[in-house]
Amino acid sequence: MVAYPNPDGLDIHFAQLEGNRDLGDLWEAARAAGVKPGTIRVWVTRQKIEPVLVGETGPVFHLPTVKTAAEGGAKHRPADPAANSRGPHQHAA
Repeated sequence: MVAYPNPDGLDIHFAQLEGNRDLGDLWEAARAAGVKPGTIRVWVTRQKIEPVLVGETGPVFHLPTVKTAAEGGAKHRPADPAANSRGPHQHAA
C-alpha cells in the first residue's frame, strides 16, 4: 500500500480535459517537491508514492500528490541533526 496514493484515474482524466496540467515526468516531479530526481526514485521504491503510469519515456507522476508527499516529510527525524550524519565524524565531541 502506498503512503500517498494517486487520485482515481477518471478524476485525473477529467482534470486533464478541463485544462489542468497536473502530470509530469521524473524531473518535473522533483522540481515540484524541491528534491533531486533520485529522491523521487527512492520514494517510489519505498512505496511513499507511485507513478500514475509508466510509458516509453519513463514514469509519469501526479504532481499534487508528489507535493503532498514532500510536505509529509520523513518518517523519522532525529532530535539532533548531527545524529543523521555518516562517517567518522558522527559522534565527535
